[in-house]
Amino acid sequence: MMKQLTKWLALLTVLLMIGNTQAADAVLGAGDILKISVYGNPDLATETRVSDAGTITFPLLGPVEIGGLTAIGAEKKLGGLLETGGFLRKAQVNILITQIQNQQISVLGQVNRPGRYPIEGRRSILDMLAMAGGIAADGGDTVSLIRKRNGATTKDVVDIIGMVRTGELEKDFELAANDVLYVERAPRFYIYGEVQRPGPVRLERAMTVLQALSAGGGLTPRGTERGMVIKRRDINGKQQVLDAKQDDLVQPDDVVYVKESLF
Repeated sequence: MMKQLTKWLALLTVLLMIGNTQAADAVLGAGDILKISVYGNPDLATETRVSDAGTITFPLLGPVEIGGLTAIGAEKKLGGLLETGGFLRKAQVNILITQIQNQQISVLGQVNRPGRYPIEGRRSILDMLAMAGGIAADGGDTVSLIRKRNGATTKDVVDIIGMVRTGELEKDFELAANDVLYVERAPRFYIYGEVQRPGPVRLERAMTVLQALSAGGGLTPRGTERGMVIKRRDINGKQQVLDAKQDDLVQPDDVVYVKESLF
């Protein structure tokens, strides 16, 4: 029993050391809450929040800019200022990050709870979508991931539904601070004429004209499946009028027109 307890205590110590190392490596920024202590000087202990300008207010020193520094870097800066200012001969400063606010990811667009979410450990695209309540009813199947690395901004479009259906999670990318996830509105087409429910309709994958007719509520008593047409714009924006067969695939922004029967 004692051996097992010792084993668990050792494991807990390692986990705490890992957590402290990750916190020490974190870059400080606006909204972070810090507990700062100075060895042998309890009067200098303070809890403070990093301002939007990246500064904190510290006893004896006043405003100090620490935004963009790691916790270790901020400790060295505060210690150096206390020594060069003549307040202490040797300053041993310790910073504990109690709440990291600048390490956040934005989840926007058609999700149930859009907003900014903190990174707690390793987080992937699917993790953050789950935290945002999942894709909303009007959301599409793809998610845009916008990232900035080394001064360059990149955009990846990830097919969430396809990835989950196949179980191939190579594109379930691990996220970092200030990444942006954006869920587009699902593509639509329009159906009008002799159908029960004319108007805009969500376009499902590989949707045929016959399925589009069903999504529109089916034919009215005067409607006919013969002579249906699709109005579609080409790459130059010019409208085309195409004869529609039942098995033709509908494309985003198509307009499906159902004619009236002549008999």
